[in-house]
Amino acid sequence: MSKISILIANYNNGHFFKECFDSLVAQTFTDWEAIILDDASKDNSLELIQNIVKNDPRFKIHINEANRGVGYTKRKLIELGNSEICGFLDPDDALSSNALEIVFKTHSENPEVGLVYSNFTFCDEQLNKVRVHKGTQVTGLDEKYFNFHAEISHFATFKKSIYNKTSGIDIYLKMAEDKDWYMKMCEVAPVKYIDEDLYLYRVHGGGISNKSEDQAAYWHWVALIKMAERRNINIEDLFLENYVLMRKHSNEVTHNTNLKKQIKNSRWVKLGNALGLCKFYKYL
Repeated sequence: MSKISILIANYNNGHFFKECFDSLVAQTFTDWEAIILDDASKDNSLELIQNIVKNDPRFKIHINEANRGVGYTKRKLIELGNSEICGFLDPDDALSSNALEIVFKTHSENPEVGLVYSNFTFCDEQLNKVRVHKGTQVTGLDEKYFNFHAEISHFATFKKSIYNKTSGIDIYLKMAEDKDWYMKMCEVAPVKYIDEDLYLYRVHGGGISNKSEDQAAYWHWVALIKMAERRNINIEDLFLENYVLMRKHSNEVTHNTNLKKQIKNSRWVKLGNALGLCKFYKYL
């Protein structure tokens, strides 16, 4: 059994996979497996990935019979992984050559820690480095743990035995599924930040993170509302304050009537209310 499982959820990103593959093959830590799950891509991604992987036994390819979305696919990947330590790597991104060596050492030295994460580097479409995003050590269930500013992010690796103490990745989340399980991991065990630039994050038009700000904010708040229900806490004021920031409005109008009308009329908030996720809706 390999010591680390790298989990790769693919949908229409096979044309970027070569750099992802090369970064894994170049790792200084070699005792790993890569589990790839294609979510019924509509392009030739599967063929491209198969041609790149060829007969390398460390890469295991699986296929969803129908498109199931990122939440389902990533949850399934964890089930398919054979190692105690797992980490997600998107097929359009890449790792630094020492990434697995560093995270495995950190997990080994901190057996009580469930989640280990690092800094990531924003890259352009050709994977040229643009700027580094620094993570933050989260020590409690405060606003840092809400992850408004990607305090926890790539490269996020976890111990499966501790992940299994949570309810797991929510299969119904279309975005922000990572925010959801990061918070769940913080709720059951300590987490550890590594101040190293281990992950190359490619920014391009086809990426799931490049949806509209409204969509990103909506799904982030769905994850936060689910967290509030788990912990039986009220986050209505937090929603009003941070929704304004996400939409780039002035803090001075946070609680006025026009803002509340704007929030109430948002189609994303209306959808959340229809799904029973926005319990604050009746107060707007």
